[in-house]
Amino acid sequence: MSQRKKAGFSLLELMIVVAIVAILAAVAYPSYQQHIIRTNRAAAQQYLLEVSSLQHQIILDSRNYATTLVALGSAPQARVSDNYTVTISGVDNTASPPTFTLQAAPKAGTPQQGSDTLTVNHLGQKNATWYD
Repeated sequence: MSQRKKAGFSLLELMIVVAIVAILAAVAYPSYQQHIIRTNRAAAQQYLLEVSSLQHQIILDSRNYATTLVALGSAPQARVSDNYTVTISGVDNTASPPTFTLQAAPKAGTPQQGSDTLTVNHLGQKNATWYD
């Protein structure tokens, strides 16, 4: 009797490998999505702190907080602007002390959809979801 040389994989072996890869992907994908959400949130938080710092520089120079990002000469990086709408609200330059609130609201249709709006005010107070 002659021995036949086996070449390649059997269908059963191939199906086992496909099943293992599918299980690994099913476990890894949600973790990847959560990582993307946390990374986008961190970028938005960093940008809000940068704008807050610019606001404090502006008030030292002109005695008034800026009411728009354009007035500050600032624009969010793509990661932030693609996922959040950043606004300056609650500017009251007549109050003592003057006030402002920065907001980063998640955009619909992005990974951030359903997340809470990030806020920081003139005192550096952040909302509770800032630390999630």
